[in-house]
Amino acid sequence: MLLHLCASVGSLKTKVTAVYINHGLQKDAEKWALHCSKISEKLNVTFLSLKVNAQPNHRESPEEAARNARYAALKSLVGTNEIILLAQHQEDQFETVLLQLFRGSGLRGLSGMPACIDFGSGLLLRPLLNVPKQEIIQYAETQKLKWIDDPSNGCDDFDRNFLRNQIAPLIKQRWPSVDKTVARSAQHCANANLLITELINDRFDQFYNPKRKSLDLTRLSTLNEIQKASILRHWFAALGLRPPSQALLQAMIDQLIGAEPDSCLSIDNQGHVFKRFQQTLFCLPSSFFKKETVPKIWPQHEQTIAMVNGFSLIRTPSSSGISQELWQASNVTILYRRGGEKIKLPGRNHHQTLKNLYQQSHIPPWERNIRPLIFLNNQLAAVAGLWIDDWAWAETPDNCIQISWEPTINYYI
Repeated sequence: MLLHLCASVGSLKTKVTAVYINHGLQKDAEKWALHCSKISEKLNVTFLSLKVNAQPNHRESPEEAARNARYAALKSLVGTNEIILLAQHQEDQFETVLLQLFRGSGLRGLSGMPACIDFGSGLLLRPLLNVPKQEIIQYAETQKLKWIDDPSNGCDDFDRNFLRNQIAPLIKQRWPSVDKTVARSAQHCANANLLITELINDRFDQFYNPKRKSLDLTRLSTLNEIQKASILRHWFAALGLRPPSQALLQAMIDQLIGAEPDSCLSIDNQGHVFKRFQQTLFCLPSSFFKKETVPKIWPQHEQTIAMVNGFSLIRTPSSSGISQELWQASNVTILYRRGGEKIKLPGRNHHQTLKNLYQQSHIPPWERNIRPLIFLNNQLAAVAGLWIDDWAWAETPDNCIQISWEPTINYYI
């Protein structure tokens, strides 16, 4: 119906592209692509067929995996000032809200599917969201449209299908207009969620450090639990993560926000690790903590060395640092802290342990174990991005190098 309506508008017809997503889950998927192609050709609109990998990842349901793969493919198509139109209708919204209710969702989930959202570089619209399914069927029959019913819709193994096939008919026998009234409730929830979000937006900057993507625990600790949970939900959205469950929120409030200042507790979720340090709450990708399992050699001809955790070591010219001659005459090896290492900073009279230097410089404990150490001929010469030992230090204009340690992905540093 949606494609037929768009193709019937002269000013839209030449701008429309019909997209078919092949999830690779049905044996007749290629036949369905051919059907869609013929319909598009008949309507004289451009057609595009895309294949996606819809196999679920760990702790991902088949429905969620297919949806994520489909939306990722669609998002890649949308350019600036372009729009994706989806044909979800009032009954789809009814099912979505009930499923979210059964899962114990909050206002955001109970808001159902939004009619309009930012999507990639453009927008995603659902123009039929308030249109009853029966009206769509009547339109299709009147216009003599041909369509395919996905046979998997009859399989009650999937939650949405079970709800649609078994539960919804019983509810509608008692409350025939339930699609409409639930959609109205979803809009009420969406309005309330929008209001709360706007209020949180006004306060969020008081707690959030955009450079480190962290939260200030000193300020956060002054809030009550409901307010803390709201800020945490907003933080998850700012981080691009799925909304946290109530159990996760409570664990973060009790174990991280409410912990002692020197606590080393952490919580893992969605491929990230949440940690606190000096009254700050951090979110770090799990890959941040990866380390090379064997010493890494830095070839003389390489300016940059990629590390396994998404960081790079970069050698840059400088007027002070390690002399070029010493570097070129040495075997350069990259290792990690094992404990007990000492370094003598330029101008100092005594060696200091890295442990003490890290503490004095307020380096987070987790970073101390993954920041690379640079050895020249098996002697510790530098801590990447921080210090150079006095024995390796030189000040010679344009004949020294500095070593920086930089993220190649969006870490907090």
